[in-house]
Amino acid sequence: MLFSDKTELLGLYNAVSGKDYKDPGLLEVNTLENAIYMAIKNDLSFVIDSQLSLYEHQSTYSPNLPLRMLLYLADLYADMTKNENLYGKKKVKIPPPQFIIFYNGVERQPDRRILRLSDLYEVEEEEHKLELEAVMLNVNAGHNRELLQSCKTLADYAEYTACIRKYAEEMDTEDAVECAIVECIQEGILEEFLRKNRAEAKRMSIYEYDQARHIRQEREDARKEGWSEGWDEGRREGRCEGRREGRNEGRQEEKKIVAARLAEMGMTAEQIAQAVGETAAVVERWLAEAGASGGK
Repeated sequence: MLFSDKTELLGLYNAVSGKDYKDPGLLEVNTLENAIYMAIKNDLSFVIDSQLSLYEHQSTYSPNLPLRMLLYLADLYADMTKNENLYGKKKVKIPPPQFIIFYNGVERQPDRRILRLSDLYEVEEEEHKLELEAVMLNVNAGHNRELLQSCKTLADYAEYTACIRKYAEEMDTEDAVECAIVECIQEGILEEFLRKNRAEAKRMSIYEYDQARHIRQEREDARKEGWSEGWDEGRREGRCEGRREGRNEGRQEEKKIVAARLAEMGMTAEQIAQAVGETAAVVERWLAEAGASGGK
């Protein structure tokens, strides 16, 4: 919501890239309408100076972000070249991509971290034929000070998030968000935005905060259940292969538990698939086996 305004988005791009563009009209926003994660459209993609930027905001860390961005990029390129002759002899030119993740979760993360697609490969390679590097920037208050100083809106968002967390330690989420909104308006933090979009900002903040906290808790519970079971089996086998299978089964059990619980919250199979890093077909099979009642 904050950066759907081109002026704000250009300011964010300048802060990240070190550029100093003045004309928001140079931005060609091409965010896909069906880019949904946990029921919130949170991706931004745009072209400026013949380069494609993909921005993602995350309140929970996931090592699968490079794979998700690869799938998103493929959809973007497909949309960009739908009227081109991909079988012809003439080169179809595409803008080179860059991937930025703005992280503001509660798990400790460094100011800057590089996430690589190759970290997800099952086998080691001397040379990767396909690589994707995403830069994850910690935008919590107190991190990446130079970046936040260069983009007041991003800095204000960091302060707003910190304010919600402060109040959430003392009261329920809805009251915490309301108190944070009141305090931020009084302090001039996202003041204009919160005054204009108070109801929607409150609704989205409550949803995002509760969902992020819930998934962290579910992952931790599932990790204890699934990994324990998987490692026990691996130890009984007494071989490297057994331990590897045990770990894989433990991960699958973790994902199944998370999927079932998210389905109980009413999330669709597609949304759950995004959250756990599986295909919708796999999630649907899990839910059918478990008798879970997630929507499709």
